[in-house]
Amino acid sequence: MKVGQAMNKKARTIKANESVKHAAEIMAKEDMGFLPVEENDKLIGMITDRDIVTRCVAKGKLDGAHVRDVMTKDVRYIFEDDDLDKVMENMAEQQVRRMPVMNRQKRLVGILSLADAARSHSPEAAGHAFAAVTNPGGHHAGDAGRH
Repeated sequence: MKVGQAMNKKARTIKANESVKHAAEIMAKEDMGFLPVEENDKLIGMITDRDIVTRCVAKGKLDGAHVRDVMTKDVRYIFEDDDLDKVMENMAEQQVRRMPVMNRQKRLVGILSLADAARSHSPEAAGHAFAAVTNPGGHHAGDAGRH
């Protein structure tokens, strides 16, 4: 199975110059903990609920903070035509729960979460990946894949 068959095609993004408050409002309204960040029509980072808490709220920097100030800049992604089993292994190794999905023109086309993989493909494989993600260490939960 390919990633494109399992991914959520409703990829919501936020602009880097938007306020952190606005990012949090979107996350609350749409019940998500992760937003890809774009600038000049390119993916430049990710912002998670954890980024907001640890890099902004905990440091008393919420007022006037922009997404670019607290986002994770290490942009990693997968391709929609990647093999889902291999991607889940990669997610387990890197301890990530969700990844942006790009087409070969490097345009954002969706998001793949372990929950998406479990629903569409293999609950057992997703369970293995989730177990690895919950082990201490590894990448920040909002950080993503391999590119």
